[in-house]
Amino acid sequence: MFKKFEMELAGRTLRVDVGRVAKQANGAALMHYGDTVVLSTATASEKPREGIDFFPLSVEYNERMYSVGKIPGGFNKREGKASENAVLTCRVIDRPMRPLFPKDYRNDVTLENLVMSVDQDCSPELTAMLGAAIATAISDIPFDGPTATTQVGLVDGEFLFNPTADQKAISEMELTVASTKDKVIMIEAGAKEVPEDKMLEAIFAAHAMNQEVIKFIDTIVAECGKAKHEYTSCAVPEELFAAIKEIVPPADMEVAVFTDEKQVREANIRAIKDKLEESFADNEEWLAVLDEAVYQYQKKTVRKMILKDHKRPDGRAIDQIRPLAAEADIIPRVHGSAMFTRGQTQICTVTTLAPLSEAQRIDGLDEAETSKRYMHHYNFPSYSVGETRPSRGPGRREIGHGALAERALIPVLPTEEEFPYAMRTVSETFESNGSTSQASICASSMSLMAAGVPIKAAVAGISAGLVTGDTDDDYLVLTDIQGLEDFFGDMDFKVAGTHKGITAIQMDIKIHGLTRPIIEEAIAATKKARTFILDEVMNKCIAEPRKEVGELAPKIIQMQIDPAKIGEVVGQRGKTINTIIEQTGVKIDITDEGRISICGVDKASMDEAQKIIAIIVTDFEAGQIFEGKVISIKEFGAFIEFAPGKEGMVHISKISKDRVNKVEDVLSLGQIVKVVCLGKDKMGRISFSMKDVAE
Repeated sequence: MFKKFEMELAGRTLRVDVGRVAKQANGAALMHYGDTVVLSTATASEKPREGIDFFPLSVEYNERMYSVGKIPGGFNKREGKASENAVLTCRVIDRPMRPLFPKDYRNDVTLENLVMSVDQDCSPELTAMLGAAIATAISDIPFDGPTATTQVGLVDGEFLFNPTADQKAISEMELTVASTKDKVIMIEAGAKEVPEDKMLEAIFAAHAMNQEVIKFIDTIVAECGKAKHEYTSCAVPEELFAAIKEIVPPADMEVAVFTDEKQVREANIRAIKDKLEESFADNEEWLAVLDEAVYQYQKKTVRKMILKDHKRPDGRAIDQIRPLAAEADIIPRVHGSAMFTRGQTQICTVTTLAPLSEAQRIDGLDEAETSKRYMHHYNFPSYSVGETRPSRGPGRREIGHGALAERALIPVLPTEEEFPYAMRTVSETFESNGSTSQASICASSMSLMAAGVPIKAAVAGISAGLVTGDTDDDYLVLTDIQGLEDFFGDMDFKVAGTHKGITAIQMDIKIHGLTRPIIEEAIAATKKARTFILDEVMNKCIAEPRKEVGELAPKIIQMQIDPAKIGEVVGQRGKTINTIIEQTGVKIDITDEGRISICGVDKASMDEAQKIIAIIVTDFEAGQIFEGKVISIKEFGAFIEFAPGKEGMVHISKISKDRVNKVEDVLSLGQIVKVVCLGKDKMGRISFSMKDVAE
C-alpha cells in the first residue's frame, strides 16, 4: 500500500513515498527533497555467502545525467563508470550504515541509490544518505538503525543547515554529520581553517537536528516497517576459542602481537596458525573458521592490553607519535617533491604545475560543467604492505584518500590571480602501516612549497584511534594509530589542518556511535599531534614556499586586456593566436574577462609573445614605432605585418627620403623594417612611414 510521509527540513519539504515503486526490494523509499528525487532501495540475499569472513555490503550511488537535463559528454552517450563524486558519496553512505548491521551477518546486502532529479539547493547526496537509512530501516534486513544525516555550512559565524548552492559557495565549512538516536556515527568535513571549538559546536548542532529526522523516520518504520528476518550466524564457536587458548595461552599471543615491526608480528601469527592447523587437522568445521578465530583472538588481546594495561603493540605511550622524518626535493626533474615518513608509513608526493588550460573538466550533476585546478591523486601499490597483486587502477579507497587530501589542502591554496597555475599532486605510498592518507597530506603540503606554490600555511594530518569497554565511560583515545590498532580498534578519526584550524575531517568507526567526550578528546589529541608535526618536522624540512617555481617548471606571465579586444587576439578561427604560439612556442590561455596567461619555459619567448599581444590590442596613434615584415608589394607601396593578423601600408612616397621609382628597388618580401605610425587613411587602414622614423 502506497503511503506518503512529509516533514519540513531546513526550510524545505522532505517527502518519503513508501510502497509506490520498487516493491520487490526488501525495502524501498522514493525520496523527494525540494525537487531532488532519489530512489533508495535495500536488498539482501536469502542465504549467507560461503567462504568469507566479512559482511558483504555494497553501496551504489547512480548519477543519471537526465536528472539535470543533460546528455552525457563524449562519444558514448550512456553513463559509464561512476564519477569521483559518486564514489565519494558511496563511501559516505557506507560509513554510518555498516557498523549497524550484525557483526556475524554474512548475507549479501546492496544499497542502491538512483538520482532521478536534482534541485541544486537540495543535495542529492544528502537525500541518498537519508533514503538508504530509511529503506534499510523499513526492510526486513537486520539493522540497528535508523540513522539521520545533516549538512552544515558556516557563513558570517552562523551555522546553515543543509545549505543551498549559493550558501555553499561562500561557506567556510562543508560538514556532514550522521547520527543514531544517541550518538554521532559519522563525520566528514572540509573547512577553511575553522577553529576546533567552532567545529565541535557545528557537529553537535547537526547531531541535535538529526534527532528530529530520526523521530520522523521512526514514524515511517512504525507504519511500514517489516519484521527483521532470521539469519544464519557466522560467529566463531566459543568451544573453538577455548581450544585455541589451551594451545596458545593469552601470554603467548601477547608476545606474538606486541612488536613495532609489522613483518615480525605477521611471522609470529603465521607460526601460531601453522601450529593450530596441525592441531585441528581432523576438524574441517574448525579449520574453515580458523582465520577468523585467530583474528578475533588477536583483537581481544590487543584491546585488553591497550584498554586495561595502557600498553600499545609497539610500546608507545598512548599519546606518542611514531618516529617522524621529512625530506624535500628527493626526485630530480619534477616541479616539486617531498617525502614524509611516520613509523612504517611512508609517502612520497610529486607536484606538477601547468597552465590553467590543464585544469580538470568535470561533467557532473551541477547546472554547468565545472572544473578544478587542483588535483590530488593517491596510489596504494601492493608492495607497500608486502603483498603481491596486479594493479587494476584506483579503487574506491584510493579515490577516497586522494579526495580527503585534496579537500585538506584546498583552503590554503593561492587564488588564480595570485598563482595562475593548474596543480596536480600525486602521492605514492612506498610503505603502509596505518594512516597513509594523513601522511600524504603532510607530504603534499611540503611538495607544494618545494614547487614554489605560495600556499597560505602548511597543513598536517594525523589520525586518532579508540578502544572501548563495556560502558560509555570506559574508553581510551590513541594518538597516531598504526595498522593493527586500526584493524582491532573502534575508530579512525582523521583530522587535518594548520596552526590556525581544521581543514578536513573524516571519521570511520566500527561501533554504534561516539559520545561528545570521545569526540572532544579525539579532536584535542589530533590538534596537539598536528602542532608537533608542523613545528618539529615539516617546518624544519621546509619552512615556507620557495619564492619562485623551479627551473623546469613552466613560467606564466599574466596580462589584462579589454575583453572587447579578445577577438583581435584570437583572430578568425584562431589564426592569430595560433600564429603567436607557433612563432614563440608558448601556451596562451584567455578568459572571458580578458585575463591572458602566457606559459612557457623560455623567458625571451614569453616576453616576445607578450609584446606581440600588447601590439595587437593597442589603439594605434600617430608616432608609435613598430618593427614588421614586408608581406606584400604593390606599385603604390608595401604592406607591413607588424603583429599576427595586424598590418599597415607604407606608401611609395614614405619609403625613403630619396626618390623611389619602384618599390622593389628598396624592399623585398620577408624583409624586416622599422616604421612609424601616421594614423589611419581614408579607408581606415593603418598608414606607416619608413623615412620618418627617428634615427
